[in-house]
Amino acid sequence: MDKIAVLIPCYNEEQTVEKVVRDARAALPDAKIYVYDNNSTDRTAELAAAAGAIVRSEHRQGKGFVLRRMFREIDALCYICVDGDDTYPMEYAAEMARQVLEDGVDMVVGDRLSSTYFTENKRPFHNTGNKLVRSTINRLFHCKIRDIMTGYRAMSYEFVKSYPVLSRGFEIETEMTIHAVFNEMVISNVVVDFRDRPEGSVSKLNTYSDGAKVLSTVIKLYKNYRPLRFFSWIAALMLLIAAVMFAWVFARFLNTHLVENMPTLIVSGFMALAAIQAIFSGLILSDMVTKNRRDFELGLYRITAEKERLKKESE
Repeated sequence: MDKIAVLIPCYNEEQTVEKVVRDARAALPDAKIYVYDNNSTDRTAELAAAAGAIVRSEHRQGKGFVLRRMFREIDALCYICVDGDDTYPMEYAAEMARQVLEDGVDMVVGDRLSSTYFTENKRPFHNTGNKLVRSTINRLFHCKIRDIMTGYRAMSYEFVKSYPVLSRGFEIETEMTIHAVFNEMVISNVVVDFRDRPEGSVSKLNTYSDGAKVLSTVIKLYKNYRPLRFFSWIAALMLLIAAVMFAWVFARFLNTHLVENMPTLIVSGFMALAAIQAIFSGLILSDMVTKNRRDFELGLYRITAEKERLKKESE
């Protein structure tokens, strides 16, 4: 079992991966550094190996697939996850690891948005998207995470081994954050500098398609983790529509003493029934979520016991 494992997912990062590996080695001399190559067509894997990293491959395209394989294959007391594009200075990694190893933090978020991100990043829609996702998640889940989509994090063994990776692409950062928040894991923020990619290095993130996937993931996870609130909003909307339709029919009835729009009255009744069904769906799913929370907490006991066993074996 490694004490600290640095995880670097890479796709066509030959221009920067060698520097990232060397910076990681300088910041964390005792860490194992893993580079997972995700079908690169350049010299990423070759240069990473030359710099001293342990190089492995994931052939399914997407950052979510890469992290899933990393989390399954590597056992460590602390995991440092960083992108291979040299946008995150590695000198913050030691403090992030310390918080996991000594303070019992489950996830340390490398907060770019409180430092140089908005001045260094040259893609304005990315700035807007980061602000939108941060404010949406903090409001929906009642948390205070300063940077939702950062690729720079430190994580505990308990977090990594209890986290079911479902996303395939860049929306995984959002999924990781919500998983930690919902399960009340210990989260801290460390302000880190951000620097834009060097000239010639190309971002793999598509502003619009990946942004849409992130927002879709937020909505889906809100439904999964907060079903009663989610379906209550739907029920409230349905009841409002039903009330407006009924009020219109009833107002005409008061004038003519005739129900002149029977189809509208029928639709309003069905809308009200659908709202009631939505409420009951939320109640049932909420009970299921509560059971899942209990199972998750019991699972953490087993994961912690497994960590202690692996730790003793490696000593």
